Amino acid sequence: MESPRERWIDADAGPMVRPYALTRGRTRVQGVRLDLVTMLVVTGRSPNERARLSQEQQRLLDLCRNPMTLADLTSELDLPLGVMRVLVADLYQQGLVEEQRSAPLAERPSPEILKRVLDDLRAL
Repeated sequence: MESPRERWIDADAGPMVRPYALTRGRTRVQGVRLDLVTMLVVTGRSPNERARLSQEQQRLLDLCRNPMTLADLTSELDLPLGVMRVLVADLYQQGLVEEQRSAPLAERPSPEILKRVLDDLRAL
């Protein structure tokens, strides 16, 4: 029979580290607004020598080599959105990731072309 101190840990038990431990107890982000569709990409800067990046933050930097939304990152790492916002905000404040800006207006399709595409889609 199993003793009270003995516990089985398997995939059904959930993560070994609680989310608040990943964020050092922080639940709110200060100084940066990140919504679900914010496109993030690495800046190419090296982390500060004093800054210790968690495994999750290192994974985020790897994933952000290609632009990804906050929603995609949250799904990829299978972490709660609040935790992800704190981890990404830390990287953002260290200058390791940045928002990818949308294309300048000159590179965007004209409203007429977009209207024609929409009309053609409706015709299908």
